[in-house]
Amino acid sequence: MDMKPKVIVICGPTASGKTSLSIELAKQINGEIISADSMQIYKDMDIGTAKPSTEEMQGIKHYLLDFVPPEERYSVAQYKIDAKKAIKEILEKGKVPIIVGGTGLYVDSLIYEIEYNDIKLDEEYRKKLEEIAEKQEIDPQAMQKISANDKKRIMRVIEIYKATGKTKTEQEIESRKKPVEYDYKVFAINWERETLYQRINKRVDIMLEQGLIEEVKSILKKYQKFPTAMQGLGYKEVVDYLDGKYTKEEMIEKIKMETRRYAKRQLTWFRKNKQTTWLEGTNEIQNNINIILEVSNIERRKTKK
Repeated sequence: MDMKPKVIVICGPTASGKTSLSIELAKQINGEIISADSMQIYKDMDIGTAKPSTEEMQGIKHYLLDFVPPEERYSVAQYKIDAKKAIKEILEKGKVPIIVGGTGLYVDSLIYEIEYNDIKLDEEYRKKLEEIAEKQEIDPQAMQKISANDKKRIMRVIEIYKATGKTKTEQEIESRKKPVEYDYKVFAINWERETLYQRINKRVDIMLEQGLIEEVKSILKKYQKFPTAMQGLGYKEVVDYLDGKYTKEEMIEKIKMETRRYAKRQLTWFRKNKQTTWLEGTNEIQNNINIILEVSNIERRKTKK
C-alpha cells in the first residue's frame, strides 16, 4: 500500500484563531508551519496582515512569510512551487508540515494539485482586462462564484482564458486529474457568524492601536513604485484615508465591513471542500488538537530543538 506522507492543513476565515491553534499543534507533533496567506508573504506588511510575531511563533519555524517585496506580484503558481519545496524540506527533517492560512486558491492549488499557469501581465493589458471584466462572459460557471466587486478574481478567469484558451473551470477539472502527492488532512475553524464578526471588529481596532496607519505611511515612503500589495484589505482603505477620501471613523468602519465580507467569502470557499473536518472555534485549543490528531492518525511527539 502506497503510504503518502501526511500534511495537515488548517484553514478558515480571517480572525478565526488559525495562528494560535497551529503553533500549539506544531509544538505537540514536532511540526513546522507553511503559511497559505496571500498578504503575509509581503515584507514590511506586518500589522495589517496579522503576521505572527516572533514571540507568537514560540520557536516554531514558519515558511513563506515576509519574503516578497510589496511592489512585486506573486502568483498562485509560484506559491505552489514554493510550498511544495517547503513541504519536502520539513518532511526531510522528519517533521510534520502544517499548512495554515485563509487564501483558498493557495490551499486548493496544493490539496487538489491544481495547475494555475504562471501568467505575468503588463499593466496596459491589465487595464484593458479591467474594462472588459465588467461585461465578460467567458466562464459563467466561475463567474457565478465571484461577487461582482471582486474584480481581481474576475480578471484571473480572463487571464487564464487568454493565456491557455481554456476556462478556469476547464483548467481546474483537467489539472485535478493529476495524482496528489501528499495525504492532505484538511481542517477549518468555524465560528457562529456574529461572534466571528465581533472578533474581526476587535482585531481591526487592535491593528490600529498597533500602528497600522504608521505602517502604511512608511511603506509608501520606502517604495518608489506604488506597491501592488497596497490593494490588499485594510491597506487600500488607509491609503484612501491618507488621500483624504474618508474620515478616520469612515476608514475604520470600511475596513471592518470589508473584512467581514471577505470572511464570508472565505467561509463559502472552504465549505465547498468536501474533505474538510470542521472544528468549533469555541472549543478549547487542546480539544481541537485532539480532534486533529485523531482524524489524521498522528502521534504526539514534542518538538525537538
